[in-house]
Amino acid sequence: MQVLSFKDARKLSSQAIRKRIRLEHYNNHTSGLAANKLQANIVILPNEYANDFYNFCKINPKACPLVGQTKLDSPYFKSLGDDIDIRFDVPLYNIYKNGDLVTSVRNIKEYWSNNFIAFAIGCSFSFEDALLNAGLEIEHITNNKVVPMYRTNIKNKRSGPFNSEMVVSMRIFNQKDINKVKQVSGNFSFAHGDPIHIGDPIEIGIRNISSPDWGDSPRKKNDEEEYIFWACGVTPQNAIIEAKIPFCITHTPGHMLITDISENSLHS
Repeated sequence: MQVLSFKDARKLSSQAIRKRIRLEHYNNHTSGLAANKLQANIVILPNEYANDFYNFCKINPKACPLVGQTKLDSPYFKSLGDDIDIRFDVPLYNIYKNGDLVTSVRNIKEYWSNNFIAFAIGCSFSFEDALLNAGLEIEHITNNKVVPMYRTNIKNKRSGPFNSEMVVSMRIFNQKDINKVKQVSGNFSFAHGDPIHIGDPIEIGIRNISSPDWGDSPRKKNDEEEYIFWACGVTPQNAIIEAKIPFCITHTPGHMLITDISENSLHS
């Protein structure tokens, strides 16, 4: 099989795109793929940190809406889809040691341990298809870019070693469409729900909107457009970095696990 382009990937079902990811024929971002299917951020931790991380998600549901977890000794997310193997089914993984990003890899077979538990956290990519169906353009999908993501000054609640500021994703929409954007995304609480901030990035601690911490730089077309920010499932990566966990694995931001779960089945 040839390396799969983003354009061709958009035509595939969730199971078909996961198959191509597992074969390492696709390692691009997943925004706009597998229409109407839940996408998820991934965190993989040693079992001794699992309870604290689970609680971190539960007390910070806006940033960390937990949608699934594996059992100890198992790499399979049986509740999220047919034959999902978390060792192979994400396009790109980040490997962290003591809070430092040491490498990014296309599968984690050599890193996997039976002492790991994997967590799946809802992603705002899951409501993007609904926004498109509402007649709204999403700039990063149109231009085949990764959604911009930023660290903020918004504090999360602490659980054990996990304590960090919220990370947000940002999308640009016309001011006249803001109510529609809020209404559509608000139906998806498992994917962060409605925006947490609209307007001036400085108010939430973002000093340079053109320089995201993850993803690609955004650009307004005109003064009628506005910055809209959502809580983001990269927040746990920020918490992991600050906690300096000896070893953990996450998805690379923008490169999500695509599940077989219908986004509509999880509406608020």
